[in-house]
Amino acid sequence: MSDYLKMTRAELEAEQAALKKAYESYLKQDLHLDMSRGKPSSAQLDLSMEMLSLTDWQDDTGVDARNYGALEGLPEARRFFGEMLGLSEEEVIVGGNASLALMYYAVDVGWRKGFPGGDGPWMNCPSRKFLCPAPGYDRHFRVTEYFGFELITIPMTETGPDMDMVEKYAADPDVKGIWCVPLYSNPDGYCYSDETVRRLAGMVTGAPDFKIMWDNAYGVHHLTDDHPTLLNIMEACTSAGHPNRPLLFCSTSKITFSGAGVSAMGASRDLIAYFAKQMFPMTISYDKMNQLRHVRYLKDMEQVARHMLRHRALLLPKFKTVLGALEEQLAPCGAIARWTEPKGGYFVSLYTMAGCAKRTVELCRGAGVVLTGAGAAYPYGLDPADSNIRIAPSLPPVEELAVAADLLCLCVRLATLEKLLAA
Repeated sequence: MSDYLKMTRAELEAEQAALKKAYESYLKQDLHLDMSRGKPSSAQLDLSMEMLSLTDWQDDTGVDARNYGALEGLPEARRFFGEMLGLSEEEVIVGGNASLALMYYAVDVGWRKGFPGGDGPWMNCPSRKFLCPAPGYDRHFRVTEYFGFELITIPMTETGPDMDMVEKYAADPDVKGIWCVPLYSNPDGYCYSDETVRRLAGMVTGAPDFKIMWDNAYGVHHLTDDHPTLLNIMEACTSAGHPNRPLLFCSTSKITFSGAGVSAMGASRDLIAYFAKQMFPMTISYDKMNQLRHVRYLKDMEQVARHMLRHRALLLPKFKTVLGALEEQLAPCGAIARWTEPKGGYFVSLYTMAGCAKRTVELCRGAGVVLTGAGAAYPYGLDPADSNIRIAPSLPPVEELAVAADLLCLCVRLATLEKLLAA
């Protein structure tokens, strides 16, 4: 392989012809491989099966998990998730299986009712906006799009969102908040620096009820021993005089069962009381038996760390397979692609030459490998450069993943050659 950007047209055409033959061989294999979402594999889900044998029904304060009540969650569960989020028990509400549902609910409360100290319900602001660091989590963007917010793209950097842009837009009273995946961001795998956290906490906002939607989905999902640490956003906001600014979220979705875990939301004590008041007409409580099973099985953060090492043993070979293929098959071709090498989380972010991502995904799909749609990690699904592809290595077995990664690299090269030869 040679640097594509230094090859003659004749050399590019010869390379394209050879790759087309290789691509045709994949078409004959009738592949059906899925790398579209960050789903845990069956082997990862098996790690927590013994939890289902637990028959406890009373938490350590005497609350009967089988009965009505405890809207904010079992006290034992609130302490557990408080430890996970870096908060006190009183600053946590424990919910159902999906943290996304709690995020949706938080935005819904702001939209319908507004927040204490704010300017009233967000729905009364016709030009409401939300900041969306991108590439980012598509489901975050869809929540605020659903509620009629204009989504403002903020470029991601290796230390978090471009804070100069964040501070500029946050001064607008129509801007009501920002989405954040602060540790092992989806999909780049970046970690917010201490400076970024402090600037988010202390910045001047035009909206008095501006909210930081702090989705720490991958807070314990490390792939290395040398993993980054994250500054406590609640402590930073409180020190800066904005204790009601952050809303924190986490779940056990990729710790135990992705479809039957437990989620939690953290906020100031005042906001937790406010949310509980809004929840009261909606539900008696979330599934407290599931909460109790989880806290008895996971126990504390030390046990969680040991449990996550078992996940890491299953995930790390998959990340190495993908990264190895990218390095071996794309790096020699010159500056036609770059990619992140995360220390944790669930994704690798691949950047093709501008204008090649959609075609790459299309070629992969045509040969039986499903990837997340190009542009999905951007607001409205629109990547202005058409270059980002989110790779999710977790679900397929290593053997299938190796085939998919090889095909992906082939398709990147084919898409690049098409663009270069069309120029």
